[in-house]
Amino acid sequence: MKKYLTHRLVKSEDLNHHGTLYAGRIAEWFVESGFIAAASLLEPKSIICLKVHGMTFLHPVRPGQVICYSSQIADTGKTSLQVYVKAYLAGHEETIYIEDFITFIHVSHETKPQAHGIVIIPETEEGKQLQIRAKALKKN
Repeated sequence: MKKYLTHRLVKSEDLNHHGTLYAGRIAEWFVESGFIAAASLLEPKSIICLKVHGMTFLHPVRPGQVICYSSQIADTGKTSLQVYVKAYLAGHEETIYIEDFITFIHVSHETKPQAHGIVIIPETEEGKQLQIRAKALKKN
């Protein structure tokens, strides 16, 4: 599955009282990145965010750093898309700040869940592992 990349420069207005990236800002960018992946398959006006499955911050983000968000569709349900998002230091993919899944729902104009007919068949080992992890989320 295709990966979508989004880059963000951490500026002074993005900082908390400790001088590091405010959690709300990284969460906003995290969901936005996931939405971009979902919108690659569905009309943006027919997508709503149902759940951010978890957000564990692994490292502080400093001002002036550039964060790269990589997002890809990991799995689908009848009306849902599970998107995997990873945020890391641009140019240093091993320095992961946060990673997890977001579930988006395909909805009608009345915001009722609506089947989308999309099936994801992973082509890589990474894609297969992400799909296994995404399917496990549906059981919780």
